[in-house]
Amino acid sequence: MPPFEPLTRSDALDAWREFLPKVPLYASTRNAVQPGHSNVSRLGACIRFRTLLEDEVIRDTLERHAFGAAEKWLQEICWRRYWKGWLEARPAIWTRWRQRVRTLRMELPAERLARADAVAAGASGVACMDSMARELMETGYLHNHARMWWASFWIHVEQLPWELGADFFFRHLLDADPASNTLSWRWVAGLHTPGKSYLVRLSNIEKYASHYLAGDATGSERLADGSVVTTVPEDIDPVAVQPLRQAPASFTPSSKSFGIWLHPDDLVPEVGPLAGLSPTSIAACFSERIYRETFQLSSRRIAGLKVVLRDALERASAHFGCATLELEADDPADALCSWAVENKLSEVVALAPMVGPVHDMLARLERLLEAAGIRLTLLRRPSDATAFSFVTAGFFPFWEKMRRHLNEVYI
Repeated sequence: MPPFEPLTRSDALDAWREFLPKVPLYASTRNAVQPGHSNVSRLGACIRFRTLLEDEVIRDTLERHAFGAAEKWLQEICWRRYWKGWLEARPAIWTRWRQRVRTLRMELPAERLARADAVAAGASGVACMDSMARELMETGYLHNHARMWWASFWIHVEQLPWELGADFFFRHLLDADPASNTLSWRWVAGLHTPGKSYLVRLSNIEKYASHYLAGDATGSERLADGSVVTTVPEDIDPVAVQPLRQAPASFTPSSKSFGIWLHPDDLVPEVGPLAGLSPTSIAACFSERIYRETFQLSSRRIAGLKVVLRDALERASAHFGCATLELEADDPADALCSWAVENKLSEVVALAPMVGPVHDMLARLERLLEAAGIRLTLLRRPSDATAFSFVTAGFFPFWEKMRRHLNEVYI
């Protein structure tokens, strides 16, 4: 079965051109969960991997539509950057989540773990929720409204650890983003904004997604309005805010012998700060073992990661006119260092990875390259740096700053 969401840049651009005229309708239609999901863009995966850039979407939107008519759509595009900026300043949230997933899998009572596995398998006994779980596993996609309902069901109805529910989504969603996924689950749980959590309501599903109930409403009484109560998990040691790691927006090679490293956090090297460079070699590294064993990603998720990396390498080869290399290795840092040494590179340049799986191996890669006398330079897109500087509180204070900024830049 082909991916439900476009992954390659060519497919993403085609899907975006098709959706662009619908943008003014987005605010009034986005909450409806329709079969086929033609009322939403389904661009989450390509934006997550940046085979389509937020900057491109925002530019095209404001060239075609008035700001007021497109504001809800623009907010949705900027949510991902808000979450990324929040997690960049609080990387311990990601680290603790990964640790908790491992700990819970080892220490949760057997009957609770069995129940978590049953709910994730679409065997909870609440038919509409089970349908959503199966849809996610079968397609790698779930409408955002359905994601919130299902997460709320897991946390507040089943009273299961949010960390394991977030892990289920992370393993299956094609657009699973470390920041958006982790922090959205914390928001539903009531941990992101103290005093606010999200409660699933049957009337909401009946209004926006009645097809989930058609023919089988088994167990729906558990979701009846007023019957679901907030179950806020304990938050272990609030995380202190850290200064954002500084990264330049441009790069001047110290020698002609430098390479570009591509990774799944940003896969349009031909647009932005890398575009004008003349590298000796370009490499991307993929560790199926890490994704399959450490993160237990689904086969569909792993296949999607391979698609976006290979697509980026093909485009990079055409744009930069140099050799590209797809590395498969159990130890990506070691493989990338070997590539740099074998190509006699004095420097490796990349767009800075965000907090998440790629970032997890960054310290080791820096050490290996330094030991080999090779410099690692990480760049940040200027629009990311600007957006992240606005992330000081909740989304709507962020949006007020972003709104003013977008009006200054594009209007």
